[in-house]
Amino acid sequence: MKILVIEDEPSISNFIKKGLEENGFEVAQAFDGEMGVRLAQRPDFAVIVLDVILPGINGLEVCQKIRRELGVQTPVLMLTALNETDDLVTGLEAGADDYLGKPFKFKELLARIRALSRRTGTQPPPANLLKVSDLEINLDSKAVQRAGKPIKLTAKEFFLLEYLVRNKNRVMSRMDILESVWDINFDLGTNVVDVYMNYLRNKIDKPFDQKLIQTVVGMGYMLKEA
Repeated sequence: MKILVIEDEPSISNFIKKGLEENGFEVAQAFDGEMGVRLAQRPDFAVIVLDVILPGINGLEVCQKIRRELGVQTPVLMLTALNETDDLVTGLEAGADDYLGKPFKFKELLARIRALSRRTGTQPPPANLLKVSDLEINLDSKAVQRAGKPIKLTAKEFFLLEYLVRNKNRVMSRMDILESVWDINFDLGTNVVDVYMNYLRNKIDKPFDQKLIQTVVGMGYMLKEA
């Protein structure tokens, strides 16, 4: 499923893009209104995520143009820091299908996109999956399998593996892992990271020829994609 994100702030646009791609979507980006109008005419987008405040023509004008002049029927989710009732009404009258105020939680954005895609009969990805080589993590069911074989993990092992997969091919220090997985922002002198890495290796790597979890001496750990 393809999503068009029309947002002029690169940090916000890239945040949305990264999150959607991790959830199985393809994402195209436009950073101003004119580019947004051009891309919105493509028939292969399931949902358009449209910021109100844009350089050139603003999001309201983009929505009006693609709806009234170009006949684009792709569902539109408008994003804006303006969340007063009048702004909401204006956005909906311009042709938007839904409206989300900034700041927003990504989970809510994802839920809105999935809901809009269902309205038009476009089905979302069948599962919320992360994949590296032959390793697959289902974030909805918390199921893990490698080469088609199910692997049972404890909750902390699962979160550690998810963190490594999301940061695949990057060296993560023990401090990075403590902060992100254990929510500890100082070094307790504990070897808990090394202990749990050993647990994961026994389950994820030991039964298989290809080893995914790598130790980078003096720096940390990395889950390396073949």
